[in-house]
Amino acid sequence: MAAAERVAVVTGASSGIGEATARGLAGAGYRMVLGARREDRLMAVARELGGRGLALDVRDLTSIQGFARAIESEYGQVEGSDDDWVQMMETNVIGLLRVTKALLPLLRRAPRAHIVNLGSVAGFEVYPGGVGYTASKHAVRAISKTLRLELVGEPIRVTEIAPGMVETEFSLVRFKGDRERAAAVYQGMQPLTGADVADCIVWAVTRPPHVNIDELVVRPIAQATTRDVARKP
Repeated sequence: MAAAERVAVVTGASSGIGEATARGLAGAGYRMVLGARREDRLMAVARELGGRGLALDVRDLTSIQGFARAIESEYGQVEGSDDDWVQMMETNVIGLLRVTKALLPLLRRAPRAHIVNLGSVAGFEVYPGGVGYTASKHAVRAISKTLRLELVGEPIRVTEIAPGMVETEFSLVRFKGDRERAAAVYQGMQPLTGADVADCIVWAVTRPPHVNIDELVVRPIAQATTRDVARKP
């Protein structure tokens, strides 16, 4: 596609790097859609570049949604559910942080302790349609690694278990109870079970006290990456 047929959406376009980027892309022939909080400056830049200026405050969900609706004709349907993203972040990230914060004083009073966080291969890989989940699991990985640094020298081990495809209720929840779609995720291959992952956790926890398993990646043999899966007809 020629640059002149493309639309570039630039946020923070009223000044600084955003404005410079908008000018550079406009110079390369892109049609510009610009967003920023300072409307007077934004509109001046948009007029100069022959683009479209839209008020945008990235701290305000209503503003973001209005911005997206205004340019929807250029992009088609907007993917992703805000409610789903919030739920994933609250469960996988905020919940993990809160539980860790609440229990850490108790762990520090014990002669030795072990924190095991359940991550995912989605914590270091990405795939189309998984932006919310992969972001949350990347956060779990970051939390685990940060804890490992913060607790070094203390008798508290930190392990992240990162499974690949595991047949649990996750897919059923993901597809809002649609059992046919959930079953299709594992069609033609044998996924891990909850017991397989639990076996890895038990192994990590039962190592000698001076041994820390920083991270353990476990996948079904039919899966090489989140997207490369061997399926039988």
